[in-house]
Amino acid sequence: MGAAMRRIQAGNALTAFGIGFTVPFLYIYVAQVRSLGSMAATSAFVAFAVSALVALPLTGRVIDRRGPVPVVIGAAVAASAGALSLGLSTGIVPILLSALALGAGQAVMQPALATMIVWCSTPATRTRAFALQFFMQNLGLGIGGLIGGQIVDESRPASFTLLFGIEAVMFLVLAGVILTVRMPHAPSIKDAVPRDASQAGGSAWKRLLEHKAMVKLLVLGFVIFFACYGQFESGLAAFGTEAAGISPSTLGFALAANTGAIVVAQFVVLKLVEKRRRSRVIALVGLIWTVAWIIAGFSGLGHGSAMMAAAAFITTYALFGIGEAMLSPTLAPLVADLAPEGSVGQYNSAFALVKQMALALGPLGVPLGAGVPMLYIGVFVTVSLGIAWLALRLGKQLSAVQDKPSLLGSRVVAQGAKAGSEVGEPVGA
Repeated sequence: MGAAMRRIQAGNALTAFGIGFTVPFLYIYVAQVRSLGSMAATSAFVAFAVSALVALPLTGRVIDRRGPVPVVIGAAVAASAGALSLGLSTGIVPILLSALALGAGQAVMQPALATMIVWCSTPATRTRAFALQFFMQNLGLGIGGLIGGQIVDESRPASFTLLFGIEAVMFLVLAGVILTVRMPHAPSIKDAVPRDASQAGGSAWKRLLEHKAMVKLLVLGFVIFFACYGQFESGLAAFGTEAAGISPSTLGFALAANTGAIVVAQFVVLKLVEKRRRSRVIALVGLIWTVAWIIAGFSGLGHGSAMMAAAAFITTYALFGIGEAMLSPTLAPLVADLAPEGSVGQYNSAFALVKQMALALGPLGVPLGAGVPMLYIGVFVTVSLGIAWLALRLGKQLSAVQDKPSLLGSRVVAQGAKAGSEVGEPVGA
C-alpha cells in the first residue's frame, strides 16, 4: 500500500470515528434534548436524505472535471460546518439547515473518496483496498459510538454539543489529511480521467443509462441497500421490538453483532471472494440474507423463549454483517471497472445516489414490520432471493475480467487477450 492510499484510508477511518459519535444519538438529541419532538427528529433525517439526493447528481461531473481531492475537501468543510452548527442549534429551522449541510457533505464525500481509491489502486489491488476501507469505516463507527455513549448525557445538552464538535473536528482532520495526499499524475486505472472535455459533458447521465451492465448493477445495488441497510434501523428494528418482543438493549447487541461480524470476518471473507466471480459472490450474499430473514421470522413466531428470540435476532444481524463483508470488496471495485473513460466519478456518484434513495425509502418497511410481521418477513425473503437472481443476470453482462479480476494475472486470459476473445466478451455470451 502506497503513502497516498494509507493517508486516504486513515482519513476515512477518522471521519467514520467522528460520525460514530453522533449517528446513534441524533434522534434523542433533536426529539428530547432540544425538546422538539419526534416529528422534528424525523424531519432532520429527511433533510439528510434530501440533501444527498440533490447533491449527488451534480457530484460526479465535478469529480471527473476537477478531480476528487478538491471535492473531498469542500465536502469535509461543509460537513464540519453542518455538524458544529447542529450541536449549537436549538430551533427546528437551524437544525434542519445544519442537517442539510451535514447530509450533503457526507454524501458527496462517498464517491469522491471512492474515486481517490480507484486512482491510487490497480485492478489487482482494488478489491483489497475497498475491503480495507469498509473495515476501517465500521471499526471507526463502532469505536466512536462506544466512546460517544460514555460521554453523552440527556440531562446535559453540552455533552451533545461536545459530540458534534468532535465530529466537526474529524471532518477538518480529513480535509487536512487529503491536502497532504499526492495523487498520481496518471491514475492507476486508465479510465479515471477524461482525455478531452467532451468526456465530462452534459450527456454523461445519458451515456450511463445506456450502459446495460451499469444499469443492472444500479438496480441490483438499490435492492441490496433497501433490503439490508434500509431496514437496519427502521423496518427490522420495528419487527424486532413489536413482533419478537426484543428489548432496546438487545437491539443494541444486535447492531454490535453486525459490526463485530464485519470486523472479524472481513479479511477472512476477502481471501474467499477475491478469486471468485463477483456475480456469484453477490448471489451467495442474497442466499445468506435469505437465511437471515428466515431466522428473523423465527424470532417473531413466539414459539421459543425470550432468550431464543433474542439469539435469533442477534444472529440475523450477524449474518447481515457477513454478507456486507462479502459485498465491500465486490460492489465498489465493480463500479470502477465498469466506468468508461473519464466517468469514474460519475459512476461512483450514481451508485452513491442509488444507495441514498434505498436508505430514504427503507422506512417504508416500518408499518409492515410492526403491523403485519410475517408478511414483512416473506417480502424480504423474496427480495433476498431476488438479489441472487439479479446478480446472476448481471454476470451475463460482464466481461470475464470484470466478473473475475483475478484472471488478469492468469495465463489463460493473457492468451485470450492476444486472440481478442476472452477478456472483452461477456461471460456466458
